Amino acid sequence: LTITVEPGVITNEINEVLRDDGLFYAGYPMSLETCTIGGNVAENAGGGKAVKYGVTGRYVTGLEVVTPTGEIVQLGGKLVKDVTGYDLVSLMVGSEGTLGVFTSITLKLMPLPQSNVDLLVLFGNIHDAISAVPRIMTGGIIPTAIEFMDQSAFVAACKYLNETIPYQQAGAMLLISVDGGDAEQVQRESESIGEMCLSAGAIEVYVADNHTTSERIWSVRRNIAEAFKVFSPKQSLEDIVVPIAQIADMVDRLGELSGKWDCPIPCYGHAGDGNLHATPVMNPAWTQEEWEHKLQAILAEMYQIAKSLGGTISGE
Repeated sequence: LTITVEPGVITNEINEVLRDDGLFYAGYPMSLETCTIGGNVAENAGGGKAVKYGVTGRYVTGLEVVTPTGEIVQLGGKLVKDVTGYDLVSLMVGSEGTLGVFTSITLKLMPLPQSNVDLLVLFGNIHDAISAVPRIMTGGIIPTAIEFMDQSAFVAACKYLNETIPYQQAGAMLLISVDGGDAEQVQRESESIGEMCLSAGAIEVYVADNHTTSERIWSVRRNIAEAFKVFSPKQSLEDIVVPIAQIADMVDRLGELSGKWDCPIPCYGHAGDGNLHATPVMNPAWTQEEWEHKLQAILAEMYQIAKSLGGTISGE
């Protein structure tokens, strides 16, 4: 139930190797097809499945590290429980290369879920969408993922993908996943979550219970950044975090900031843990010099807003 890898392995390839053994690595950054496991560990990366499975650090049991003085140090290993001495593995995870270079990583594995259902839920406004999150989180079911997209984000992605989902009346979307080993239980849990969303004011709940339809709705979430590159190739992908209860206020404040600077700031991310990608996109009318100058002021205000709501400037 462990796998030892070098840091340059593409994260997605780990699960491709493990699939035939009925196992999987539960870390799931949204850029899983391009990011490396070494980068994930250095940043303690989260992602779409962090609600149920947690972030990268939960699965790192061992590291081989080269220190700044050139020593090769082995920390942790394949032990399920290892509490002797200081927890130096946790110190290294998320240290962003400031304490050493990882040369080998040992990860804890889990049984591969046998069933998965995704729900794409349309809401009339942001506040209804966010109000559904605590209902779900306290409803006795732990979803795998709860992703949030504001209107500007999903409209851009749907147009980019020529998606025919009738999204025109929606002001926000939630993308919710449920997985497990029992297909009937997963089905019941997804139906229960859909009912919670409808009681919270959802306009429509679309159910994806096979690979093709799941990929279709997840592609909307994954292609937001690419969609905005069509509008403007210059963007600043931010990673702010606020308490879950403050997500709606944060999005409202971002709308005000966008209007103030005449700069699109689509917002999407992980509603289950309050980690939002608020992304200033360069107004095509600006010069490169204007963009660089204005971006610094926009980011300073954005970070201050996040702080004032009890948040922080980055989730990783």
